[in-house]
Amino acid sequence: MHTVGGMSGKWFEGYTTDGFFDEAVDGGGGLRPHYESIASTLDALDPADLTRAERRRNAAFRTQGITFTVYAEDDESTDIERTFPMDLVPRVIPADEWAFLERGLIQRVTALNRFLDDLYVGGMQIVKDGVVPRWLLITSDGFTPEAFGVPVPLGARCLVAGIDIIRDDQGAYRVLEDNLRCPSGISYVVENRSALMRVLPQLFATEQVQPVDQYGSMLLHALQRVGPPAAGDSPTVVVLTPGIYNSAYFEHVFLASQMGVELVEGRDLVVEDHVVYMRTTQGLRRVDVIYRRIDDDYLDPVVFRPDSALGVPGLMAAARAGNVTIANAVGNGVADDKAVYAFVPEMIRYYLGEEPIIDNVETFLLWDPDQRATVLDRLDQLVVKPVAEAGGYGLVIGPHATDAELAAARQQILDDPRNYIAQEVISLSRHPCLVEDHLEGRHVDLRPFVLSGEDVEVVPGGLTRVALRKGSLVVNSSRGGGSKDTWVLAHAAGDASADGEDPGEATEVLTAPVRTAGLHPVGRR
Repeated sequence: MHTVGGMSGKWFEGYTTDGFFDEAVDGGGGLRPHYESIASTLDALDPADLTRAERRRNAAFRTQGITFTVYAEDDESTDIERTFPMDLVPRVIPADEWAFLERGLIQRVTALNRFLDDLYVGGMQIVKDGVVPRWLLITSDGFTPEAFGVPVPLGARCLVAGIDIIRDDQGAYRVLEDNLRCPSGISYVVENRSALMRVLPQLFATEQVQPVDQYGSMLLHALQRVGPPAAGDSPTVVVLTPGIYNSAYFEHVFLASQMGVELVEGRDLVVEDHVVYMRTTQGLRRVDVIYRRIDDDYLDPVVFRPDSALGVPGLMAAARAGNVTIANAVGNGVADDKAVYAFVPEMIRYYLGEEPIIDNVETFLLWDPDQRATVLDRLDQLVVKPVAEAGGYGLVIGPHATDAELAAARQQILDDPRNYIAQEVISLSRHPCLVEDHLEGRHVDLRPFVLSGEDVEVVPGGLTRVALRKGSLVVNSSRGGGSKDTWVLAHAAGDASADGEDPGEATEVLTAPVRTAGLHPVGRR
């Protein structure tokens, strides 16, 4: 256990890392250089000052309706809509670390786009060449035969990707999973920054932080670039929401407002002669690009679930005819499958001829007899995950599971090995969080957002999710996690990484081998 001494400032006195990799404090108990200005600014503040800042933050979030619904786990409980929690101590990513992450994210999303385009309109060359098993893809819950032959301009099938990143006990960044259907959380990235600048502007006085408030224009530009040819230079874009009862409805409103486009529900759209129109007070208006926040199964009751009242009858026929672009594309869920995730490094090698920049977490595929036998022998040491679940549901963390839970997991694996993967237990990094009048470490992950269009761009930073309860591993918002403002520091003058060069020794740390000790993060969305 490392304790930070008084030299780091009063707020870090007595702060302990408890043996975890800490984002702000190094292994020797000293403050990392990129947190020194924050520590210095905090030293000028008393607990009462931060309490007032928290009250102002909460009041602003309530006024703006910045909320998230925490869904009940049983039929007798009540879903709770709550103000989205945000810790006031920002996460800071140095310029060289971000340059490394940015390159890795662009590489990964580029390969995933090529894979999805190959799968649905390219003849499955990756399958024919023996890189990914065909049976694995067609048995995925996210595989959508109805998407065959439906083109997407520029091949931008995952126009918005949310890639979940963790750091292990050596500080190495790892991809935990890919979210390529309707990844949520970007609105909190922007609003967290806005809130922190309002309630604690002094934190920004001595640091140059890359902005995030340009996301609306970035997204609109990417969506307009994938408009169908008939749309011309100014395609009409809308955001399609399932409605006010969706847990991320605030984000849907936020994105439509940021882009200056209409927020619509399925009943606001109609398809005539394979063309989508929006009902307006002045009559029907053609729609060219739909940024949908509705799952595939509910998009078009003619093709998918006939009982869906959320979608638009005939929408898939319009997309197949090339008259409307749906973003993200239908069928992306196959690449969210946690068993398919294990093949992404091979996709990078196959499509790009490159080695992966950011590694996966080591993963065991339980349909393979040898890997399954290894996992069953070590079940109490590993994490077992269902391949299609979200939000941390169905997870069994071996070192913390009861004998009954391990026995049930063993039987589930034997009954349906395709439906499960196992991973080594990874020590999830921690970050200082404000707890009443002092700082305590809490587990965090990071979801950067990547946009695909003519180019692949990464929004600086992303959503740092926080397990707010002491010792908890639950970081996802739908199960009670919170968030932080995530800073990416601007390049200093003369910084080699500004020219795209490797960050040198830092890269050696970022890509250090995984050690199999500690705890594993829970949660997805």
